[in-house]
Order: sequence, then structure tokens, then C-alpha cells
Amino acid sequence: MPNTSTLTHLIKQEACRLGFSFVGMAKAEMMDEEARRLEAWLNRGLHGQMSYMANHFDKRTDPRNLVPGAKSVISLMYNYYTDKEQEDPEAPKISRYAYGEDYHFAIKRKLKDLLYFIQENAGEVYGRVFVDSAPVLERDWARRSGIGWVGKNTMLIHPRAGSYFFLAEIILDLELEYDGPVKDYCGTCRRCIDACPTDAIAPEGYLLDGSKCISYFTIELKEAIPEEYRGQFGNWMFGCDICQEVCPWNRFSKPHDEPAFEPKAALLEMRRSDWEEITEEVFRELFRHSAVKRAKYEGLKRNIAFLKKAEK
Repeated sequence: MPNTSTLTHLIKQEACRLGFSFVGMAKAEMMDEEARRLEAWLNRGLHGQMSYMANHFDKRTDPRNLVPGAKSVISLMYNYYTDKEQEDPEAPKISRYAYGEDYHFAIKRKLKDLLYFIQENAGEVYGRVFVDSAPVLERDWARRSGIGWVGKNTMLIHPRAGSYFFLAEIILDLELEYDGPVKDYCGTCRRCIDACPTDAIAPEGYLLDGSKCISYFTIELKEAIPEEYRGQFGNWMFGCDICQEVCPWNRFSKPHDEPAFEPKAALLEMRRSDWEEITEEVFRELFRHSAVKRAKYEGLKRNIAFLKKAEK
């Protein structure tokens, strides 16, 4: 079995071979500071109707409750940025992360391959893989692992590559060499704060009112969108990229080379009228393996109707 330093290097090398852009390691331990911050955020009701955010608090704040005997958290970033855009400038918009195949499936396959590689090289190792599907504080672990800082828009930002990345983790009972956090480079910039049309980002940044975020309204909220937000969505019907589009660090974004994340031509060619008249059959075909299915046909129709009402 390789020593800790060699094994850590081998894991990072294999992660890059599998397509991950960046990888970092952190010690699995209780997250005291993050736990206090999460508790305060929940107590203020900033999670809106996302009641699942309050579940499994002990697992969210201590990975050893998710993986017994856990010693390390491997954090990984997978690029999803594309410079391809919907062709009709008046068409309702979809967040870039949802252009291609549902990232949960695409990335989990790679994570399992990486875990198998670790077990082959390190012997009997127990671990679990996570892609935004369990109570894991992904951005905080990524920050602890040194693969970026949490910006004023609360997104993880890499100093050489921006923020258009999916985050993923492997938590395992194996000691590795650990990385340290990187510096926060947001400085005095407040472009994301000023650009958010629903004022979801606190005036000083670093705090998001999830119940005011366009992504929350278009994906998480199951009831009618409050009328007070009419005209503030900037034509977003699923998710929102505004705070990322204005972030100066995303000038470093480079298009991904992951076939699974390539948008269907039919999606990009949809005109505004096509979206307004979309049938359930077209929805199912267009989003068969897409994260957009989470909103369901009725939810997407609701969002499109809300955007249309804003023009009246």
C-alpha cells in the first residue's frame, strides 16, 4: 500500500483523469463554525419551504455521522460551463447547469470509479460518494479542501476557473494529506449583490435568503409564485445564473468537454412560442434525463405563465 502522501497524489491524479477539474482533501471532523451559521440561517427561515434543509442536522455538520469512522472528505469540482446559448433571446431561460444530462447520474458514475480506484490502491476502505443528494455541506467542505472560497453570492469560486462547477464528495475512513483553505478574493466587489433582481443576497454579501432566490421560486416552491415578484425574474423559467454571469471571476470560465452535459439542439432552438405552447409529451422527450424534470411539467408551465403575466 502506498504511503499517505503518494496515495493522496494518486487519488488527485485519477480524479483529473476522470474529468474532475479540481480536487482537495480535508479532515473529517465536526464543523463547529459552519453548524452555528447553518443553525442561525435556519432559525431565520431563510430556507423558505425547503424543509429538508433542517433535517439531519447532525449529519450535515459531522461527516462521521454519515460514514462511521470517517477520516477524510475528498471534495471535487466538475465543470459544466458552456458558451452555447438558447437561440431565441426572448425565450424563457434555463440555467446552464441543466442544459444536459442530470449531473447527479453523470458525476456519481465517475465518483464510484474513483472510490473503486482508491480501494484498489489502499486496500480495505469504506467510503460513500455524494453529489448534492445527501445532507453534506458541500461548499463548506470544498472551502476547507482549498479548491475555492465561498463568495459574496454564496457560490464556491475557484481563483483560476470561476464558479460554473458541480461539487461532489467522497467521505471515507482513510487518512490522507490535507489541503488548507484559500484566500477570499471577493474584495470590495458587489456586482452579484447589486445584480440580484429579488435582493436575495444580503447587502454585505455572504448570506443568501433562499426564499427570495429565483432558483428557489422556479424549482423548489410548489405553490403559486408570489405576485410581488412579478417582473423581477429576468425571463428565467428554471434556475438563474445572474449572480454568476456578473461575477468577474467567471471571465476565466472555459467550456466543459463532458458529452453528457452537451445541450440538445432541440432545446437551444426552442422559440418563445414553443415554450409557451409546450406539451407534456415534448417536455418528457426534451428533459428525459435532465435536472429540469425536478420542476415537473406543471411547474415549468407555471413558471412560463408567471413570466408571461409580467409583461401585462
